[in-house]
Amino acid sequence: MLTWRNMHVTVRTVSGLLNSHRVIRSRECMCAHGRIRTFTTGRILHNKFFKDLENQFNAARDKVADALPGSQWSPFEMNPNLPPERADIVIIGGGVIGWSIAYWLKKKERVRDGVKVIVVEKDPTYSQASTVLSAGGIRQQFSLTENIQLSLASADFMRNINEHLGVLNQEPVDLQFNHSGYLFVANESVAHIMEENYSTQRFAGAKVSLLSPVQLKEKFPWINTEDVALASYGLENEGWFDPWTLLNAFRQKAISMGVIQSIGEVTGFNCTLNRMDTVDGETVDVKRIKHVNVRMPNSREYQPVECAIVVNAAGAFSAKLVDMMGIGTGPKDTLSGMALPVEPRKRFIYVFNCPDGPGLDCPFLVDYSGIYFRREGLGGNYITGTSPEEDAEPDVSNLDVDHEFFQEKIWPSLAHRVPAFESLKVTSAWAGYYDYNTFDQNAILGIHPLAQNMFFATGFSGHGLQQSPAAGRAVAELILDGSYQTLDLKGLGFQRIMAKEPLLEKNIV
Repeated sequence: MLTWRNMHVTVRTVSGLLNSHRVIRSRECMCAHGRIRTFTTGRILHNKFFKDLENQFNAARDKVADALPGSQWSPFEMNPNLPPERADIVIIGGGVIGWSIAYWLKKKERVRDGVKVIVVEKDPTYSQASTVLSAGGIRQQFSLTENIQLSLASADFMRNINEHLGVLNQEPVDLQFNHSGYLFVANESVAHIMEENYSTQRFAGAKVSLLSPVQLKEKFPWINTEDVALASYGLENEGWFDPWTLLNAFRQKAISMGVIQSIGEVTGFNCTLNRMDTVDGETVDVKRIKHVNVRMPNSREYQPVECAIVVNAAGAFSAKLVDMMGIGTGPKDTLSGMALPVEPRKRFIYVFNCPDGPGLDCPFLVDYSGIYFRREGLGGNYITGTSPEEDAEPDVSNLDVDHEFFQEKIWPSLAHRVPAFESLKVTSAWAGYYDYNTFDQNAILGIHPLAQNMFFATGFSGHGLQQSPAAGRAVAELILDGSYQTLDLKGLGFQRIMAKEPLLEKNIV
């Protein structure tokens, strides 16, 4: 108020000075170009001056009033893309796993907008996202019950996808699901493993059949069965679909339910620290995240987001977030030295054309040699790939494709299994990342013992897309219910890593 009293005094002072001047009448003068112009001084100028001055004071008074507590005005221009300053849950990673978790969190909330969820994704184009660069397959032919159950539940979700992810006034979700099934082919040395897996799969509820070489040849005449001892074929809930459609369906549905999408990169955390002693006498630092620092794209501007829970769904690069917290830097074979065993592994997918290749009955074939292929649309097009040897992993600093890899490692096995593939033409190729769990090639779900409020959903090692609906529900249950409610996935927690007891999956593609 003192400021405004001073302002009014100034106005009266200026007014008084101007009023003391003599009023001059209008005059005419000759300009340099010979034209007569009229100018006015005196009372009219006096009135206009005070009208402008009053307008300026009114604008200044409004601005100061806006700056009072409760106002939205700020002297600094705000970036409209900044995430909110506070949230209940921040999910780092906007791939299919992250958006599935976001959807299930909102689905399970008891009160509308009762849980404020933010999904942070650094690449809005998804040009390097593992989700959209995958082969898009789904199967139940695993060796572990947990993986079978995850994929069965996810297949059921996809079968009824519009009941879950349909959005009012938008087109129905069409995954373009192809129900051709997976076909695993084994030779004599691994046939016994296929039989063991078959028993596990049937017991878990998967619809799978075993085929002898004769039966296999009758069903798929184009296959070379000379070295085949046994085959396993999925009868239901297996095939392939469009990965982008599933990701986008989760994203749009979650946003319609109130989830906030933030485009930015997480660059650090503000944490509190508690020093504790384990039963083994080891002193460890247990951290709790208070703020997640989100940096805006192509900018140094960042927003610290205060939150109660963080979900690490950053896929192939999820270990970087753990490194930011300083976790896993202790001595080897200690709790403080237990890092997240997930790293990016580059995988190539090649598209080729073979007019004389298998037709519409072509399944998603996985050979015991490691190569796989499936039909890609119509017109004799297929996609194929394989995992390299452990000591020949390609450079992960980029997504460049090694075309020699196809010639040397894939084509010979393709042509051996399907003689028609002796004549083919590679038409395109791409590369993507696995979030590869170096410990046992299975998902890691739950809380790291040294990160008190960070939940993990990573390390799927190539089957994250197909398991995303059920995995998202499982993590949401851990967060909101405190335990698994639908599937028993305790075996996929950090306990197995602490105990050095890997949960090995035998059917990794």
